[in-house]
Amino acid sequence: MAIALPSPKNADPAKLLAALRTRAREIGFDALGVTPAVLPGTVAERYRQFVALERHGTMDWLAREPERRSSPQGMWPEARTAIVCAVNYAPPADPLPEMAEAEAGYISVYARNRDYHDLLKGRLKQLAGWLAARSGAQVKVFVDTAPLMEKPLAEQAGLGWQGKHTNVVSRAFGSWLFLGEILTDMELPADRPETDHCGRCRRCLDACPTNAFPAPSQLDARRCISYLTIEHKEPIPRELRPLMGSRIYGCDDCLAVCPWNKFAKAGQELKLAAREDLVRPRLAELAALDDAAFRSRFAGSPIKRIGRDRFVRNVLVAIGNSGSGALLPAAEALLDDPAPVVRGAAVWACARLAGRHRFAGLHEARAAAEADPGVAAEWAMALQEEIAA
Repeated sequence: MAIALPSPKNADPAKLLAALRTRAREIGFDALGVTPAVLPGTVAERYRQFVALERHGTMDWLAREPERRSSPQGMWPEARTAIVCAVNYAPPADPLPEMAEAEAGYISVYARNRDYHDLLKGRLKQLAGWLAARSGAQVKVFVDTAPLMEKPLAEQAGLGWQGKHTNVVSRAFGSWLFLGEILTDMELPADRPETDHCGRCRRCLDACPTNAFPAPSQLDARRCISYLTIEHKEPIPRELRPLMGSRIYGCDDCLAVCPWNKFAKAGQELKLAAREDLVRPRLAELAALDDAAFRSRFAGSPIKRIGRDRFVRNVLVAIGNSGSGALLPAAEALLDDPAPVVRGAAVWACARLAGRHRFAGLHEARAAAEADPGVAAEWAMALQEEIAA
């Protein structure tokens, strides 16, 4: 026998929202904010400018269907309310000193355990199901993978404000928040939008190793280490490689230096707590991963989605930046790798570590047989740089 659910029009919105907040905490969310499912025209205009300047790099999907991204109702016309939920993933200590160890790689804090998309989506489905069952409202769930402008929504819902690094900053959680959204056709009381509390501080801008911020609140993804190590599929631009240091998946610099982090407590979600093997992982060990070993090591991790070749490319850039001759054999071993993007990065790393005479020998032994034009160009440029040095 079907159970008749109450109509959204008959539910008491204020009481329902209070119960929703309680249920969200029970499920494991650290914060919840509510806002109308509309965004001001300035958000769409900034986004159009971002795409027009090609600052999205090779992320072509960001340039498609801009009208759908301009407001939640562009995706779902029936949407009336956006419920923005957040999980705190703050590390127990400042992670940036980890990069001082030359022969270890740096993995962004968010990627040191399970994929947060899976965790948040499961919790959002629970919460959305609870809301639908008690109100009869229609609901849709989103976690970062749909064309929804979640950061402006989070600001509008009172969870934080978009800092000069373009990420959400919270007075309670600093810069360490995962976001997920529920859209519903029910109208709920809105929270007061958060206001900007950055003032004249520009630590996040000054901390960026690759100068990826052309101006406050503007990001050029083409220079962002997170983009370069995760989204970019081709060889990393040569001029940016020396600036990447030991960062092999993502970058936390602009987040970690935010003064508001002093109010953040370490995240309590065990499924997001750092795995020991992903804190200061040894570069030589990571460089030796074949596809099967890579998949096994990173099963369930967001790192798995970039694939072994891109990941090892990143590792080789870090090896080239390490200054450690002990890592040269790991780079040399990949000069014959089947993947051109790996071979090219191996050439660069060897040129950085081998010294002129040894690199000249490597060049003589392999460069003439290189069939890939891109890798052949890496050999030629590296040799030219060694001769000019």
